[in-house]
Amino acid sequence: MRTERTHTETRGGTEAGSTALRLDAVTKVYGRNGRGVKALDSVGVDIARGSYTAVMGPSGSGKSTFLHCAAGLDQPTSGRTWIGDTELTGMNETQLTKLRRQRIGFVFQAFNLINSLSVRQNVELPLRLAGEHLDKHWLEEILARVGLGGRASHRPSELSGGQQQRVAIARALITRPDVIFGDEPTGALDTVTAREVLSLLRSCVDDTRQTVVMVTHDPVAASYADTVLFLADGRLVGRMDDPTADRVADRMTRLGAWA
Repeated sequence: MRTERTHTETRGGTEAGSTALRLDAVTKVYGRNGRGVKALDSVGVDIARGSYTAVMGPSGSGKSTFLHCAAGLDQPTSGRTWIGDTELTGMNETQLTKLRRQRIGFVFQAFNLINSLSVRQNVELPLRLAGEHLDKHWLEEILARVGLGGRASHRPSELSGGQQQRVAIARALITRPDVIFGDEPTGALDTVTAREVLSLLRSCVDDTRQTVVMVTHDPVAASYADTVLFLADGRLVGRMDDPTADRVADRMTRLGAWA
């Protein structure tokens, strides 16, 4: 059963320090000379710490651009973004790279593991790259939490797809990030394995107050979240708290060109 918590999209309703992620009037235009494509159009949202948010919308609605701008992988054309109290807008690439390594975790559809490294070495990698101290007790706790305590010395090729995605989640957790971003994290998995991974992400929120923001096209995946944000034509057009798969699927039929 889900832990009850408060979410807000308005800055006036958040307590100091309770916001994990903020976008303020973010617009992203690709292209120039009057031929640009507006992928995001004045999107504003606050996402609370310790919450699980799914981002959904039709193809071309701006979901991936939302994630890229929110995570500092791309700079908005206009508007401002924050991770916690740190504003990303105006940071150079060196500063953004450091911030992503230290304060953001990523879980993608492609597991992005290094085949020549063991499970343990893959999970350690963000700390190694950042030149930070490795807390071995924390590493063991993370591996146990994702169900890989007995497979730390295995290579990715010796694991199932679901186990590889668990490695990716452990890697995302190792730096104790402010936010974990998931980009279709179950898109390459079968239904049973996908539910296991979604349950693991859910437990990260419920058990350790981690913040998860997940882009997905799947109403069942979205139903694991506390809140679903709906995008259409680059705009934030709706929000659903305590979603169910049926309610999300119904709302998806009434977005953008399908409205």
